[in-house]
Amino acid sequence: MTYLADTDLIADYLNGQSAAITVLNDLLRTGLTISVVTYGEIYDGIYGGRDPRQAERTFRRFLRSVRVLPLTQAIMREFARQRGPLRRQRMRLADNDLMIAATAIHHNRVLVTRNIRHFGRVPGLNIH
Repeated sequence: MTYLADTDLIADYLNGQSAAITVLNDLLRTGLTISVVTYGEIYDGIYGGRDPRQAERTFRRFLRSVRVLPLTQAIMREFARQRGPLRRQRMRLADNDLMIAATAIHHNRVLVTRNIRHFGRVPGLNIH
């Protein structure tokens, strides 16, 4: 089984939270990936933080162990396929979160997140 880590868990990991460190270290052995969306969200936090140099060093060290999955046309079609029904049901999800979910679905990955309430709305998404 291969996993896709959500931004919240990566941020916790980079901030030294022990629960996130334990979970992600375990999953690194089985194949951990992140979306390029998460990559951008983490860099947004890095550049808005107190010590961007140190935070970037830590993130770059983490990136050596994971694969960053790009957004593709197929992933964006999955994004749109998921977004329409959610919108009709008035159960909107932030676009970034939905792109992360679409990436997980497209690549048949299990999404690792603390945000189960929001991601649980996405049909066909496997959540850890």
